[in-house]
Amino acid sequence: MDYVQLGRTGTRVSRFCLGTMNIKSPDDKQTWSEIVGESLDAGINFIDTANVYARGVSEAVLGSILAEKGCRDDVVLATKAVARMGDGPNDHGASRYHLTRAVEDSLERLQTDRIDLFYLHIVDLTTPMDEILETLDTLVRQGKILYVGTSKWPPTLIMEGLAVSESRGLPRFVAEQPPYHILDRGVENELLWMCMRQGIGVCTWGPLAYGLLSGKYRRGEDPYEGGRFANAGPDNSRYTQEALDVVEELIPLAEARGITLAEFAHAWLLTRPGVTSILIGPRTVEQLRSTLSSYDVELTDEELAKVDELVPPGRFVSDFYDGNVYARLRSAIHEPESVRRK
Repeated sequence: MDYVQLGRTGTRVSRFCLGTMNIKSPDDKQTWSEIVGESLDAGINFIDTANVYARGVSEAVLGSILAEKGCRDDVVLATKAVARMGDGPNDHGASRYHLTRAVEDSLERLQTDRIDLFYLHIVDLTTPMDEILETLDTLVRQGKILYVGTSKWPPTLIMEGLAVSESRGLPRFVAEQPPYHILDRGVENELLWMCMRQGIGVCTWGPLAYGLLSGKYRRGEDPYEGGRFANAGPDNSRYTQEALDVVEELIPLAEARGITLAEFAHAWLLTRPGVTSILIGPRTVEQLRSTLSSYDVELTDEELAKVDELVPPGRFVSDFYDGNVYARLRSAIHEPESVRRK
């Protein structure tokens, strides 16, 4: 496993980051103890969670596993807040009121004295940037968080944050976590270039496009039971005919290499300029092992050119980036009251 600097910080993280969104219940602890153990053995030193994952269950189970293994200081531990954690008017958002409580709660669940990388999970379009960064500054000075980042933020707001940080001596964003995969290359239009220019690490999520790049969804077949797209209708912006057509073209490329489509998709992401670490989300130890094997796959120029032909740079056939980022801004313009309620 190789290690790269997280943005322009001195901290080094593995090219794969273990994502724990699939911890759904305390009953998952045994399986995830094995997943965490094998990840560490493979050299992964970067683990990601969020307070909203199963409303704190992911953090609590992960914290227990790290404590029992005695390996907390062997990993760069990331978590997130901003998303809704309750029904109250202040149970979400990036206000000083909510973030302060969210960090305290995450520290308790994770059984740790610090959060190494704290992401603002989604854009809060109502809290002023100075309040957000002043709150993060307080938490950094208290030693409760080390670095701060964003997730699913548009370049314009990230740049606004950098400007406020620069002018007021407040913590600087060091990482952004956007969706990125073969079927949606929207981050290539502006975000990747901006992050490379500003020294911001890019830690991508959704490498398999919610399973579309696993090979389990095929053109002409009904979505499989239990999958994210089991009930996808004709207007679903992710489960599209165009995406299924691309999958049919990709499968022979993977088979020719003797690897799975999922392994091909992970190997492709490892070739992308500007990508710091790829968030992987196994459900089983077997899936983890398959993903790890993709680290040794070197795609040829011909294979990369074929991917570019199927989904040209900056284009998408399954909407993850625009829907998560710019759609929020459009809502703020056309339905401002709905944004405030969220």
